[in-house]
Amino acid sequence: MAYTGTLCTEAEITFLAGKLVDETGNVEANHNYAVGWAESYLCNLLQYDVVTNWASLNSKYKLMMSEYVARMAAISMIAYNMAGYTTRIEAEDIINIHWARCQQIEELLLKKSVKDFLGV
Repeated sequence: MAYTGTLCTEAEITFLAGKLVDETGNVEANHNYAVGWAESYLCNLLQYDVVTNWASLNSKYKLMMSEYVARMAAISMIAYNMAGYTTRIEAEDIINIHWARCQQIEELLLKKSVKDFLGV
């Protein structure tokens, strides 16, 4: 199966999931699912098809949206199997860090000035 994610790369997901992520779950097929879910959520959040209209968006905002999708996908990879981490608490802490950053990005993306700038 070919990797079909649009807004982020497999390398970004793996980097954010960390070196202790379970390699049996950190695979292309799971990346496809996780990125698809995150992209769909982002499009619904913004009420705009970011994926289809990617080429027309500002490059600085693209970075933020790519980070968002990669972090959401990394959360899925970490949650798949936490056994590789030193403790479950370590894995949950990493998830919480990603979740907090995703919340910050959501707040920014939902600001009227940002949405107007993006044209969404």
